[in-house]
Amino acid sequence: MASSTVLRRLSRLLAPARIASGSSVRSKFYVQEPRNAKPNWLKVGLTLGTSAVLWLILINQHNEDVLEYKRRNGLE
Repeated sequence: MASSTVLRRLSRLLAPARIASGSSVRSKFYVQEPRNAKPNWLKVGLTLGTSAVLWLILINQHNEDVLEYKRRNGLE
C-alpha cells in the first residue's frame, strides 16, 4: 500500500505539465516594433561626435609624442 502511494506521487511529479486552455493564458511576449526601427538620432549623433573627437585627440597626442621622441633622440 505504501509503495502504491509513492508510485502515484512519483507519477504526478513525472507527468508532463498541463497547458492551460485558451483565453486564460497571457503571453509573456508582446509583439513590438524592433528597437532599430526608429533610431534615436540624438544619441546616434552624440555617439558618433564623441567618437570623432576622441580619435582627433588621440591622433593629435600621438603626433606630439612622435615629435617629442624625435627631439629627444636627435632625429630631427
